[in-house]
Amino acid sequence: MSSAAARRLPGLRHLPLLVVLAIVPPAHGDQAATPVKTDAATPCPSSIPELYDAVSPAVVSVTATAIDPREAADRVTRVAGSGVIIESSGLIVTNSHVVFGRRAILVTLDDGTSVPARLVGTDPIFDVALLKISSPETKPLPFAVLGDSGRLRVGEEVFAIGNPFGLEQTLTRGIVSAVNRIVPGSTWSVREPMIQTDAAINHGNSGGPLVDRCGRVVGINTAILPDAQGIGFSIPIDLVRSLLPDLRDKGRVIRPWLGVQGQVLPQPVRTLFRTSPAEGLLVEVVESGSPAAGAGLRGGDLDVEVSGASYLLGGDIIAEMNGKKMGEPASAAAAIASLKIGEKSRITVVRGEETLVFQIPVVERPILPMDVPSGRTTAAAVHGPSAASRANLWRF
Repeated sequence: MSSAAARRLPGLRHLPLLVVLAIVPPAHGDQAATPVKTDAATPCPSSIPELYDAVSPAVVSVTATAIDPREAADRVTRVAGSGVIIESSGLIVTNSHVVFGRRAILVTLDDGTSVPARLVGTDPIFDVALLKISSPETKPLPFAVLGDSGRLRVGEEVFAIGNPFGLEQTLTRGIVSAVNRIVPGSTWSVREPMIQTDAAINHGNSGGPLVDRCGRVVGINTAILPDAQGIGFSIPIDLVRSLLPDLRDKGRVIRPWLGVQGQVLPQPVRTLFRTSPAEGLLVEVVESGSPAAGAGLRGGDLDVEVSGASYLLGGDIIAEMNGKKMGEPASAAAAIASLKIGEKSRITVVRGEETLVFQIPVVERPILPMDVPSGRTTAAAVHGPSAASRANLWRF
């Protein structure tokens, strides 16, 4: 494990003791394998060794270097994870927390060859990054086939391949423990339906593939719960696939943003604290420099806890947004989904005894401090509020 800790995407950074899986870089050996591509027209490997031989040539080690000029004694930090080649042209998928903000990125192939990599695009929110290396002239690069994570069922056998603790091309075996797992503590605007598995995942597995019995990539390994036994998480490959066009063409995933954090207040809570009778979304935090801050929306200042759920009272209550009621999670989700960059959002707010209407411009969401590693840190525990306390937080 590295001596420092990385922050995960906002959806995961609030999970108590969540670990992202990058380590200090390993030494590389000379292991090589003959690639055998598996796809829908190719029968599944008859044995696990055959599966390993088919997939492992496409699994790479990713080493990234960060330089912090503010640190005189220890300015250079090296972080290592895993990745998987998805095209013979040299496109590689890995985790954003391994490569985001790094000065130099080096990829080591299955045969021990090390080549520099270019960062094509990264999405710290869902912790996905796309790298590009040059394809050798002598032979095409082996690549893995992307599967269909939407067809996964609990109990299916899966395999993780990566470089845990510098142990190259390690394969571990397990099952799908859960699908569409919303990790406790994730916010509604970035809730990522994770694959939960008991296949052993450790530091250095970040960005490596989770594959099914046919060797098709169904997930990208990203995090574990360190105080649990056999609880690891992978980003579903269907979600990764949906991000690839933006990462390839724009270098980022574009999302609308107003700069509001809050929760839909249940009726018992409103009754208990005698807040405004208006149903809606309680504005708890207005992010600095955001359109919501510029428009004058107000956040809360009184932190209370009810039955393990935390609320920051005293802020505005958004009753409607673009004509949609904000008092129920389903309608609030529809309202947030309707936001479009470049347009103005019409927001009706209850503030004490007043009802106010704001026209707030919708802009592209910037990379926020909570989205990215803290500069020098990866691969250690991330502390945050309890799962129950922030289970209903929205950020948009």
